[in-house]
Amino acid sequence: MEAPSFTNLLAVAAIAFGAPFLLGLAPRLRLPSIVLEIVAGIVVGPAGFGWVDVDQTISVLSVLGLAFLLFLAGLEIDFDRLRGRLLRLAAGGYVISFAIAVVVALVLKAAGLVETPLLIAIILCATSLGVIIPVLKDSGQISSKFGQLVLAAGSIADFGAVILLSIFFSGEGGVGSTLFLIASLVLLAVVIFFATRSAEHSMRISADLLRLQNTTAQIRVRGALVLLVGFAAAAEGLGLEVILGTFMAGALLTLLDRDEMMSHPDFRPKLNAIGFGFFIPVFFVTSGLRFDLDALVASTSALIMVPIFLTALVVVRGLPAIIYRGFLPAGQAPVAGLLQATSLPFIVAATAIGANLGLVDEAESAALIAAGLLSVMIFPLAGLTLLRRAGMAANSGAAATMPAGPDDTPQMAM
Repeated sequence: MEAPSFTNLLAVAAIAFGAPFLLGLAPRLRLPSIVLEIVAGIVVGPAGFGWVDVDQTISVLSVLGLAFLLFLAGLEIDFDRLRGRLLRLAAGGYVISFAIAVVVALVLKAAGLVETPLLIAIILCATSLGVIIPVLKDSGQISSKFGQLVLAAGSIADFGAVILLSIFFSGEGGVGSTLFLIASLVLLAVVIFFATRSAEHSMRISADLLRLQNTTAQIRVRGALVLLVGFAAAAEGLGLEVILGTFMAGALLTLLDRDEMMSHPDFRPKLNAIGFGFFIPVFFVTSGLRFDLDALVASTSALIMVPIFLTALVVVRGLPAIIYRGFLPAGQAPVAGLLQATSLPFIVAATAIGANLGLVDEAESAALIAAGLLSVMIFPLAGLTLLRRAGMAANSGAAATMPAGPDDTPQMAM
C-alpha cells in the first residue's frame, strides 16, 4: 500500500489558503474563491506546470470534500420557505427548466456535441445555491420576497438535480429498482428523525449533550459526522451515489435543527469550519488538478462547446423565470433567472460521475466545467449589478452597520 504523502497535499492546502486570502485583499473583485482554487489547481497540476499530482492522500480527502459539500448543501435547504405559492412557483420553474433542458440536450446530441443527453439535461438544471446566497446578502435581499423565491428555486434545483442523477444514473437495476432503493434510504431518514426527536425529550440525554458540546468531545459535531458518514455508507451499500446519501444527511439535520442552533449557536459554524475550512477546498483544488485542459483546447469543436453550454445554462434556468413576473415587481424576474443560471459544484460532481460511468468524454467534461466557471464569474456579478441599477439594493448606511459574519464570505454549496 502506498504510504501517505504530505508533499502534494501541502501545495493543495496552500492554494486553499491563498485563494480566499488574495481575494480578501481585493474586496471589489466579487469572485467566489472556488474559481481561483480550480484555476490554481489547473496551473500547478498536470495540465499546467506539472508541479502537483493527485496521489492517494489527496484523492481520499477530495472524496470527503465532495461528501461534505453535498452535506452542507442539504443543510442550506430552508423547508420553512418551501410552501404555498412560493413553492408552486419554484417547483413549476424547475419542471419547466427540466423540460427545456431535455430539448436542449437532444439538440446538442443531434449536433454530435454530447453523448448522453439525459445526463446533460440534469446537469443544466442545477443551481449553485452557495454562490447566490452571498449575492442576495450583499444586495440586502436575502429576506425579501425576491430573495425568498430565488432561495426556494435554488433549493429545489439542488434537491431535484441530486435526486434525478441518482434515479437515472445510480443503482444496479432499472429506474423502478432505483426508486425503491431511494425510498429505502428515505425510510431510514424517517426512522432516524423520529428516533432523534424522541431522544430529545430525555432529560438525561439532553443534559449529556449540553455538557459535552463545548468540551474536547464536541459531541454535536461528532453526531453530525456520524450522520454524514452513516448515510454515505448506506447509499453506497444500496448501490446509490454517495452524494445522495450525504445530501440527504444534510437535509435531515436541517429538519432536526429547525432553530439552526441545535441548542448551541456555534453548531453550524463549526460544521462550516470543518467543511469549508479544509475538506471542500481540497475537492475544488483537486478538480483543477484533474481538469483536462488538453482535451478542451485539442479541437475547435471542444472550445465551441464552452459558450454553447454557458448559453444553455441561461436558457434552461433563466427562461423559466418568466413565470415569476406576476409574483415579483417589474424587472426582478430576469435577475432571478440570471442567478438561477449560476452553477458549478454540481457540474463538477456530476461530470466526475459521468466520466466514471463512461457517459461523458474528456472534452465534454472539460467544456462543462469551463462553462460552470464562467457562469460563477459572470452571472452573480451581473445579477448584483442589475439589482443595484434597479434600486433594489439596501442603502449604504444600513450595509455599513451590518455586522460581518462567516456568511458574508462566498461559500459554496450546490
